[in-house]
Amino acid sequence: MKYITLFLVIIGLSSCEWIGNAPSFGDDFVTYTIRQGRHEVDNNLNTPFTSSSMHFQAVFDSSCVYRNAVPENQNDINKLYGFSDCSSGHQSNSARFGWNWREGALRIYAYVYVNGTRQEKELGTVELNEPASFKIAVRDNSYLFTFRGMETVMPRHCTGGVGVSYKLLPYFGGDEPAPQDVRIKIRNL
Repeated sequence: MKYITLFLVIIGLSSCEWIGNAPSFGDDFVTYTIRQGRHEVDNNLNTPFTSSSMHFQAVFDSSCVYRNAVPENQNDINKLYGFSDCSSGHQSNSARFGWNWREGALRIYAYVYVNGTRQEKELGTVELNEPASFKIAVRDNSYLFTFRGMETVMPRHCTGGVGVSYKLLPYFGGDEPAPQDVRIKIRNL
């Protein structure tokens, strides 16, 4: 009986497929790819989020250096990682980090929706191919974004826990889709 169970486990494991994005196995980051002409990552799944904070590292590579077809769209903020909030959709209430490539640098933003109104604030820049740490913590009526050891407070619509919420994965745009394949590596801490 023990051998049959072991055999079934081995067969089961060999036939499993990853749900969502698979780890790269060279490290413990997950590589998210947004294909040219698309906005969302491959295998986008908005999994439930129940915590009062999100702490992660991200690595941007040279695929994140881009030029939009419409020059003013270069100011559009792409989305990195975050969560919906207040038991509502993410374009009503959410908190996440954003980014864009502008003026020769990869710029990072605090990016929130508060009762349907978008607000953002530039936080600094990151180097390509270097891990950077990010944290969003829920406070009663605010979010505390931490980037490069600096804390930035952004408004929040509700108080208490996040309610029925989900993770928000990388997204390219604004108006334009990704002009080339874009890869971002993320590791939850």
